[in-house]
Amino acid sequence: MIGRQRVEVLRHIQMHALLLQLHNAQVLIPDWENPLGVPIEAFIFGGRLSTTFPLVYQSRDWAHGVYMAATLGSEATAAADNQAAIRRDPMAMLPFCGYNMGDYWAHWLSMENKVEQLPQIFRVNWFRKSADGKWLWPGFGQNMRVLQWVVNRVKGRVSGAETPFGEVPLYDDLNWKGLVYDEDTFKELMAIDTENSIREFEDQLNLFNKIGDSLPEEMENQRQIMLGLLSPERGHHRQLKKQWLIISAKTSL
Repeated sequence: MIGRQRVEVLRHIQMHALLLQLHNAQVLIPDWENPLGVPIEAFIFGGRLSTTFPLVYQSRDWAHGVYMAATLGSEATAAADNQAAIRRDPMAMLPFCGYNMGDYWAHWLSMENKVEQLPQIFRVNWFRKSADGKWLWPGFGQNMRVLQWVVNRVKGRVSGAETPFGEVPLYDDLNWKGLVYDEDTFKELMAIDTENSIREFEDQLNLFNKIGDSLPEEMENQRQIMLGLLSPERGHHRQLKKQWLIISAKTSL
């Protein structure tokens, strides 16, 4: 009993220390203790992938954003044996979701008709590598530059370039103050490889097949849209693909 009481005392001390640290944070929102909660303006999801996915992109709409998060994945590490090349972890919730993942996705999709102001959805990838295996993004504290772009997008302060993946920043949209990062490297970081992307979206079918009959139809619709944007022979969404090609030519993304 004494041991349990000691644990509770230590837990109370740790929580008190955490609260003191939070109150010292200059960026702490005044309403952080509001029992009614605070507005959520953006969701940011991310996986660990050395190819295919750009540094950051924003979904075209709510359904596309849910699909982006649902197909989240990371590359298996060198120490992981007998794992697929991409380990899918939908919304980073696979270990925590207490019910059928297909129903979970359907719940997210249903929010479109229940919420007046939907949060915007973004995906990040801090782990893109060059052809010679070097990190293209410095990461760590520099990630705040990307988060600043996300905030500016939510607030309507910056525009974005349309790609098959979604809206992406141009070089001048990010704050480079204090960091030497050349534009050519940024273009490599944001480049979209058509063949790799098609393989990614085709591979997602393996995940969908595991979900079975509970898979929301919209998930497969979104996958087909992505393939249509990247595959002219499929004949779908040619107008958006044409628009992306024009913007890509102008920005050399």
